[in-house]
Amino acid sequence: MSEGPSRWLREARAAREAGRLPEASGLYRRILEEEPAHAEANAELADALHALGDLASAIGHYRAAVAADPSGAGPWWGLGCALAALDDHAGAVEAFRKLAALAPGHGQTLHNLGRSLYELGRVDEALGCFERAAALLPADAACLPLTNQAMIVPGAPGAGTAAILDCRRRWAARCLPAATPPAARRPATVPVATGRRVRIGYVSASFDKRNWMKPVHGMLAHHDRGRFEVHLFSDGPAPPPGTGHRPHPDDRWHATGELSNADLAGRIASDGIDVLVDLNGFGRPSRLGVFAARPAPVQVTWFNSYATSGTDAFDALIGDRHVLPPGHPEEAACSERVLRVPGSYLAFDVAYEVPDVAPPPCLASGFLTFGCLAPQYKVTGEVLEAWSRILARSPRSRLLLKSVVLGKPAARDLVAGEFARRGIAADRLILEGPDEHFAFLGRYAAVDVALDTFPYNGGTTTMEALWQGVPVLCFEGDRWASRISASLVREAGLGEFVARDLEGHVDQAVGMALDPGTPSRLDTLRRSLRDRLRASSACDVAGLARGLERIYLDLLAVR
Repeated sequence: MSEGPSRWLREARAAREAGRLPEASGLYRRILEEEPAHAEANAELADALHALGDLASAIGHYRAAVAADPSGAGPWWGLGCALAALDDHAGAVEAFRKLAALAPGHGQTLHNLGRSLYELGRVDEALGCFERAAALLPADAACLPLTNQAMIVPGAPGAGTAAILDCRRRWAARCLPAATPPAARRPATVPVATGRRVRIGYVSASFDKRNWMKPVHGMLAHHDRGRFEVHLFSDGPAPPPGTGHRPHPDDRWHATGELSNADLAGRIASDGIDVLVDLNGFGRPSRLGVFAARPAPVQVTWFNSYATSGTDAFDALIGDRHVLPPGHPEEAACSERVLRVPGSYLAFDVAYEVPDVAPPPCLASGFLTFGCLAPQYKVTGEVLEAWSRILARSPRSRLLLKSVVLGKPAARDLVAGEFARRGIAADRLILEGPDEHFAFLGRYAAVDVALDTFPYNGGTTTMEALWQGVPVLCFEGDRWASRISASLVREAGLGEFVARDLEGHVDQAVGMALDPGTPSRLDTLRRSLRDRLRASSACDVAGLARGLERIYLDLLAVR
């Protein structure tokens, strides 16, 4: 290397150390003009671009660095992190695997590998990576992979209900902050006895998310404000117009995103909340510390809890008779008392603009197009196997998949390769990336029948498919998470689409694809499905509100 590049490299490093990243980047580029394969200049320029937020350019230089010197650990780390940040998890897995081979004792690499494997639906493998990462990382850092384990374990095909409880208890023992009750005293009176309204507090980071919060917004619109005072504790933005949230003038909104757990617990206690309801579940495990502090006399978890919390923070876990039938063995694997509302615990209301229902595409195509618009992390190897069997036995059918992860070519190639290994040609598949929500829902016009994922069913995905006129084929799985769709589909009056087991599910899909009468039946169903849903308990959000209110009052009565 001539004196020019050597000098520029020293100057670039000095500028980078001083935080002058644009200046450093210019100097690295001068080096690469003379020596395009310069490993150090490519790697360090990539790091600078990464820090400046130019991930796409950083990725190009990381690739050049590892091509020049495959033994360099730093560029593989940067490449994996940049790809994961752009949701290119197939590429990230490749980079982190290379790094894990170079540095097998690096726990953070295994953690990040696990996160990207999870996003690709390789949940059991991700759990294994998190386990190894927890063993390698220092004690104060091990909670990162342990938390991710606790978050994803209900969707792991290899984890039964006992393993889910054990995993979350382990997380709670090591990572849930010790309970410190707030200084403010709770009300000493029982509200029902004194005649005052019961104060209900709902805790969520997602009140602004119209697609996820259909059951919550629908239920809130039907709370009895004559008997209940509603408090919304929000870690996220207020719901803008068009999200389905209907603000009530008597409700109290609390912006809590900047509050620590201790401060939020103190706020809840000082407001005299009688019943505190967690809407986050393990979607936001960092807030479970609020509930561990016990700021309210009664605490329950509902909506985003599809397995036990494994903690002592809740008096009840709220579901229904479908997701956890009375007397089911899974109830013994819950750290909370399980209580049930009538109908579906996810009864929903679509109170924002969505596309009109379209005719089933099989009327024009002459063949059935199956579809699944669920996140890719729900599409496990077992799901791919079942779908491949369906396609193999119904040779004219097609399958449409659409998700954020599939927006990247590497992920589409990976999924197409999984089907190819099972004998399904690429021309049988339609693989699509994300869209704005309205356009995303519009793609149901290309789907005749939706196929559910397992063991982690659709919730929002099932609601949206049904509302767009598309029946959802599902079956009774081995855990709460794998019976969510059965709850919604049965309460929609469509129990004929719920199979008893996986084999029945595959047989039903094949039967529909081969039956020449299916197109006309689907056409009739789609024309009437929204009206049927509105009249069904699947959309009885007023009944859901009454059911929750009865549970709240019953729990207060025994305090």
